[in-house]
Amino acid sequence: MKLTEFDALSFDCYGTLIDWEAGIGAVLELWAREHGIGAGTEELLELYAKAEAEQEQTTPTSLYPTILGAAMRRVGEALGVEVSDAEGERLATSVGDWPAFPDSHAALAALSARYKLIILSNVDRRSFAGSTTRLGVRFDAVVTAEDVGSYKPSTRNFEALIETARRLGIADGRLIHVAQSLFHDHVPARSLGLPTVWIDRRGEVDGWGATPPPNVAVTPDWTFPSMAAFAAACLTPEDG
Repeated sequence: MKLTEFDALSFDCYGTLIDWEAGIGAVLELWAREHGIGAGTEELLELYAKAEAEQEQTTPTSLYPTILGAAMRRVGEALGVEVSDAEGERLATSVGDWPAFPDSHAALAALSARYKLIILSNVDRRSFAGSTTRLGVRFDAVVTAEDVGSYKPSTRNFEALIETARRLGIADGRLIHVAQSLFHDHVPARSLGLPTVWIDRRGEVDGWGATPPPNVAVTPDWTFPSMAAFAAACLTPEDG
């Protein structure tokens, strides 16, 4: 199928639309400096990626701020430095401060003229509300980990996404999932037969950053380096 033949786009938010590595990295870097920890940003992000995934699997019904604080404590344990309650809370309450990627708003606004837009995110409703003003568009539906009671890469979240699309009148096969994380999004989405678009935000940067590597081989249907490039490919010439 061509991209223009779909009726709805579902998006991972954090890592795809919101620069969560900048947001998480800023908190972890400050904490590391305050404690004289020599780890660089990439090392901190990779430690965090492992810690968050483990915490989400351990406590799948916990709200995302709780996950953030617990994951930061796991990072501290890995580095042999205690994380205080205040330091954990600094990360837990930081989601609304995480910046949108510069191209997210314009791309979403353009795409909304053709497609229904759905968010499928590993956060809670309150945390996501802090990001909506940064994105500046209206989504037709929002599905969070709080709504489902589990975290991606659980297929339960994608089953909830598919049911949400059906309630919006989207026929099966007419939804495509757009995400940066191969681990959280592409592996489970493809396992359920959803076509996917990879927004490869890290590009040529080595390592996996705040996202764990995928546990199985996965091949997205399309790959773009940015939301701007993806939106341009979705718009036909007569759309301007």
